[in-house]
Amino acid sequence: MKLNYRRASNLAVVLGALALHCTAHAEGSARLGAVLPQYQQECGACHLAFPPAFLPKASWNRIMDNLPKHFGTDASLDAATRKELSAWMLAHAGTYKRASEEPPQDRISHATWFVREHREVAAAAWKLAAVKSAANCGACHTTADQGDFHERNIRIPR
Repeated sequence: MKLNYRRASNLAVVLGALALHCTAHAEGSARLGAVLPQYQQECGACHLAFPPAFLPKASWNRIMDNLPKHFGTDASLDAATRKELSAWMLAHAGTYKRASEEPPQDRISHATWFVREHREVAAAAWKLAAVKSAANCGACHTTADQGDFHERNIRIPR
């Protein structure tokens, strides 16, 4: 059998690109994009359903254990829903280096990695009526609701 090097080379490029795409998609899904519908329904009703990878397990445990006083709001859930959401969040919690640190008050916006990523954002931007706070990811990250926080999708309101 005679090997056609041009076809083999093209096939290798296509397969390599496909592998990279699948790997990136899988990592993105596991870390940011995969959202349990129940999580979206319960947590996303009040704020962005933050990707669990943004905080370590210990932070999510404290948050879920303190839902009656969830950052000043009663976000209580029935036991079955709380158990399901907790299990899912812990399975997808941040384990990589930057998210393994427990931020002060378990606030994503106080995490070292968050502060570093947003160091170029002007203080005035956080005070804009369309932004209001660092917890309002969707104000600037136009695809945050899809778990996509890539810089190419940032639009800071004016």
